[in-house]
Amino acid sequence: MAISSRTTISQFKSSRYDTARHLLRSRNTQVKRAGRRTKQVHRLRRIVKQLGRDQLHTEQQLQQAKLQIQKLQIENSQLRKEPLRLPDDPPLPDHCYGAKMISLCVNLARTVGLRPAQSALQIVFEFLGVEDKIPDWTSIRTWLCRFGVATLAEPVEAADDWIWMTDHSNQIGAEKVLVVLGMRAGQMPPRGQPIRHEDVRVLSVIPGTEWKREDVAREYEALAERIGKPMVLLTDGAVELRESAAVLEKAGKSIILLRDFKHYAANVLKKLVGKDKRFDRLLSKIGRTRSAIQQTELAHFTPPPQKPKARFMNLAATLRWAEMVLWHLSHPNSGARRDITAKRMNEKLGWLRSFRDDVARWSRCQAVVSSSLTFINEQGLYAGAAEDLVAVLSDRQDSDRGNGELSERMTQELVRFVADSQKQLGEGMRVPQSTEILESSFGLYKTLEKQHSKGGFTGLLSAFAGLLRRSTPELIRESFARVSVAKMRQWTKEKLGCTLGSKRQTAYREFAASGPG
Repeated sequence: MAISSRTTISQFKSSRYDTARHLLRSRNTQVKRAGRRTKQVHRLRRIVKQLGRDQLHTEQQLQQAKLQIQKLQIENSQLRKEPLRLPDDPPLPDHCYGAKMISLCVNLARTVGLRPAQSALQIVFEFLGVEDKIPDWTSIRTWLCRFGVATLAEPVEAADDWIWMTDHSNQIGAEKVLVVLGMRAGQMPPRGQPIRHEDVRVLSVIPGTEWKREDVAREYEALAERIGKPMVLLTDGAVELRESAAVLEKAGKSIILLRDFKHYAANVLKKLVGKDKRFDRLLSKIGRTRSAIQQTELAHFTPPPQKPKARFMNLAATLRWAEMVLWHLSHPNSGARRDITAKRMNEKLGWLRSFRDDVARWSRCQAVVSSSLTFINEQGLYAGAAEDLVAVLSDRQDSDRGNGELSERMTQELVRFVADSQKQLGEGMRVPQSTEILESSFGLYKTLEKQHSKGGFTGLLSAFAGLLRRSTPELIRESFARVSVAKMRQWTKEKLGCTLGSKRQTAYREFAASGPG
């Protein structure tokens, strides 16, 4: 409460001392409060000043960001007007394209083929708006062949655990190609994973018209001199491939000779199923049925094409078809039978009912083969493999017991084969016993050839080794530095000589030159 100017000292009840002390204390309190307020004001002024500087800096940054956005918008607008550019890829010496483009083309050709690789690039370039020249398929073919020859000629590391997988491939005519794939036992993929193309490398690709024991032995010996003798030789069981291995044991060092599991299983199937006259009648009827229904409303029930040369290696598809058709014969209301009368179904496919029990027996036998082959492909061969295979097949044996005498015999044959094979291995060894990766490699080559696979081997054989290896720009540079176009063509000339295609062209050329008609 404010003190009036008319107030006198006498009006205060407190003494003058207390009053003065109280006023002095009040004044000191106000001074301290004023000091704190002054400091607070100074601090707030500094904060305001700093905020002002921060605001100015933020405004400057905002202005710079606006300028940068405007610049990027202008650049983006300009880029939209300009065609998309490929990554920097300077051309290789004496080439119009760089290693990146060549590697891309080689990988595309390995996957989809030569002409399709060019078409695929054309589609992608048009989609991206890339205005650049696309390599012609003939150039891609040359690159792939050079890459294949260079891959084949690469040095092989010295080791004592090499595994060779050998087999022949034949198209038409007398010429066959001997291919040897190699892999290290110490680099086997983990159990449960089958061998992939990238796990192996091509050691030899040798065409020839004569492949007797001495011819194969000569090539085995030449390969051994170049890269060393193998620890394991895995073949499909052909006599000329198996017995020629004796040349590798001249120095007294024995090698392990193994026979491919799938080929052996096919031979057992042939012995147990193929000698059955009812099986021959089934195949005969399947052939006639295929011709009778493939252009009718029953076309979706057409049986798979037969492969006479490898019938028992591809039996699963035929038996699966028979089981499928028998099921639909027993289910007239199935969706697949819509628009097909019962009369037509029985007329064209009803004959299969008489083979129902046979198909069931043969299918159980094939199931044993399929399960065993999966085991061998994923696990390999090792000490104890036969016992593990028995465990894998035990459930099937229990379900087939009493009505699966054929499948039981198949099981016994396959387990015995694996048991005999594993005796050759030392403790801790694990190696493949399947050449499916080699058959798959032949499949890659035939896919690359497409319709030309029925015309005999051509110069494209030089690309074989490159089909199993993914190219990179670095590999392309190294490969092309070692193998020129001239060297690639020289390889083709030395290995193939006059091809079947060349002979065919000569025949037509001579005929045309004679002037008949």
